[in-house]
Amino acid sequence: MNARRLVTVALFVPVLSWCGACRERDADAGVAAAAAAPSDGKPGSAGAAGVVKLDDAQLKQVQVEELSTHAPASAINATGTVEFNADQTAKLLPPVSGQVQNLAVNVGDQVHTNDVLFAISSREVAAAIADHIAAEKDVELAVKTNAMTRDLFDHQAASRMALEQSASELAKAKSKVMQTEENLQVLGLDPHAADNAVNIQPRIPVRSPISGTVIERSVTNGQFVGQDTSPLITIADLSSVWVTGDIFERDLRYVSVSQKADVTTAAYPSDRFHAQVSRIASVVDAQTRTAKVRFLVANPGERLKPGMFATISLFLPVDPSSLTIPAKAVFVESGQSFAYVQTGPQQFARRPIETVASGSDRVRIVSGVKAGERVVSDGVLLLRQLETDTPQS
Repeated sequence: MNARRLVTVALFVPVLSWCGACRERDADAGVAAAAAAPSDGKPGSAGAAGVVKLDDAQLKQVQVEELSTHAPASAINATGTVEFNADQTAKLLPPVSGQVQNLAVNVGDQVHTNDVLFAISSREVAAAIADHIAAEKDVELAVKTNAMTRDLFDHQAASRMALEQSASELAKAKSKVMQTEENLQVLGLDPHAADNAVNIQPRIPVRSPISGTVIERSVTNGQFVGQDTSPLITIADLSSVWVTGDIFERDLRYVSVSQKADVTTAAYPSDRFHAQVSRIASVVDAQTRTAKVRFLVANPGERLKPGMFATISLFLPVDPSSLTIPAKAVFVESGQSFAYVQTGPQQFARRPIETVASGSDRVRIVSGVKAGERVVSDGVLLLRQLETDTPQS
């Protein structure tokens, strides 16, 4: 009897040990499940540390952006003024003093290269023509004198000194002709036409050096003009214009020559004119802390008018493999940067990240999230408030 009781006790003890181990495993699994689930399972609450679940109304207050390496480039916005492109503008000054004749253009007219705009009748032109004709006559006489002297020298009727002197006079006469021809060419006249005084008038044509639009005219037909610095006619090619904008000092590091930009105006709010940086000022204004940046802007249809105000969007260079998010999507606590990543239809989790500046309103992500994940871009304050107000379990 005692032997059977001892055998029974020996078998019962392992069974009790096995049942106890099962209960411990079930208890551990229950604790883990409770830690993984929200404290109450209701929307608008925070469960595990850094996890927030929103209800439908709260979800409408949050904007989410999917991270992509093909996200739109960030930009710097500035204001500016449309100006004439000085590289494609011509100011015509009077080449000589005289009377304006045959004025053929008005403000707004289109002209082409080498079009005659008007003529100037001048005493200087008449004197230049007379000098050229006289020089041509002197050459004719010098040629005859030299030929006659050479013939006399050949017959020993003239000295070598006389022959050399006649040759020198001929060379001087030809040099004078070349000089008068150059004077006529500078005045825009044909030297060969001046050989016959009947075929040339003492006036010079004034031609357009470029194709464009007459934007200013300060002369009238029959007016006497002098050789001063006031332009008679100004012509501008409006196929492109300049827009000069003010860029803040803090943003100059992002600006470089040939950088792309878009320009919009109040007159054409839905049209974007393509531009690029052509010049960056060498100084910063001490009062506004801005620098002048000039943009070369294509002007199809000549719709941009000098004097217009313009808005400039300067595209910032971005690494094609980088991820960027709005700066307001990032918050800092205890020296660590965080963002909220969407982990479910209405659930968001705090995620530590590392960022560097990418522009005026975006930051580039170095680590912490990857392409394809969805990050809260607006509404971070609401999630932080919910996370703070709801006690963690």
